[in-house]
Amino acid sequence: MEAQFYVETMDDWNELRLVLAIQRAGSLTAAAKALAIDHSTAFRRLNALEARLDLRLFERLPGGVYQTTAAGERMAVAAERMEDEALALDRDITGRDHRLSGRLRVTSSETLAYSRLTQHLAAFRRIHPGIVVELAIDNRVLSLSRREADIAFRPVRPREGDLWGRKLAGMAWTFYGSPTLVEANGGPAASAKDLASQTFVGWQEGTAGIRAADWLVQHLPADATAYRSNSLVNQAVAAKAGLGFALLPCYLGDSDSGLARALAEPMPELMGELWIVTHGDLKNTARIRAFFDLVGTGLAAEKRLFEGNGLPRTIDADKI
Repeated sequence: MEAQFYVETMDDWNELRLVLAIQRAGSLTAAAKALAIDHSTAFRRLNALEARLDLRLFERLPGGVYQTTAAGERMAVAAERMEDEALALDRDITGRDHRLSGRLRVTSSETLAYSRLTQHLAAFRRIHPGIVVELAIDNRVLSLSRREADIAFRPVRPREGDLWGRKLAGMAWTFYGSPTLVEANGGPAASAKDLASQTFVGWQEGTAGIRAADWLVQHLPADATAYRSNSLVNQAVAAKAGLGFALLPCYLGDSDSGLARALAEPMPELMGELWIVTHGDLKNTARIRAFFDLVGTGLAAEKRLFEGNGLPRTIDADKI
């Protein structure tokens, strides 16, 4: 009942959104960024809200950390319930939209967007000029339930029960380098162990949760890595420049004439998947179905490339 009381004392939804954003982010600065307002506005609004309610909603801790009090936590829970209801209503309305126009928010990794996706987005726009695609390049898993994106390309099968999608291809990885460096090493190696004495391009220290990065940490001595980057695209550029061998997805390495395989075959232990996913409430939206049909089908046609079995066949977008 106390949480309901707090909700009823709000002047508008923006106050609840502010509390929820601070609770999620753990800082006022990050919350202000998430809400697209400046820090001073967020600071003023929070102080005014606490003064009006005569309640402390957050403890201000060292390092700019904001920790919810019991009252702040109850208010954030109530705000999240309201957000869930609003988002469900939004998805229900959007899911009934049969227009081939409007905005479509898509999220993808940098590597997929750079190497394969953008050409299919261009084909999609030629066929559906009324649909504006917004592409968020982000390696984080954005929430489709909260409409952070309408469609996501993910490297694993989705686990959330409210999502809907399909697998487009397997995703193979192997080592690549400049053709000159690969030739100097005697051509493509038959085993990763045959590359043990070479120099490598790797991930920034501390990178975790990425299978390729974890593999390199587990199998290479620290002094074998001559160059590090948190970007696979930049790692590919570094490998082309001769800085060392890079562990890359085959769709990136095999499609770049400036790279050659340093390891002849894909590594079975790193085989992944590529999925296209949306929220189940949105799957019948016309522009989402059109995107699945055209872009999803276009990427699936490149299955051999993604799975490390050869370059893609030429795709005529006008015939898809």
